[in-house]
Amino acid sequence: MKELGFEEQLERSREILERLMDPEITLEESVKLYEEGMETIHRARKMIEEAKLKVEQIEAQHSDGEPEE
Repeated sequence: MKELGFEEQLERSREILERLMDPEITLEESVKLYEEGMETIHRARKMIEEAKLKVEQIEAQHSDGEPEE
C-alpha cells in the first residue's frame, strides 16, 4: 500500500473524525477507526518533525551568523 502524503493524512484524519461522530457507528467500527486515526496522526506528526529538521538543516547550512537584509 502506498504511503499517503501529509495533506492526504490530514484528509483521512478528517474523514475518520466525521465517521466517529456518526451516532449509527458500531463500537467495533469505532475502535478500528480510532486505531487508524491514531496511526494516521502519528504518521502526520512524524512528517512534520522530519520537515522541521530538514528546514533547520537548510538554515544551518546557509547561516553565516550575519543577519539577512
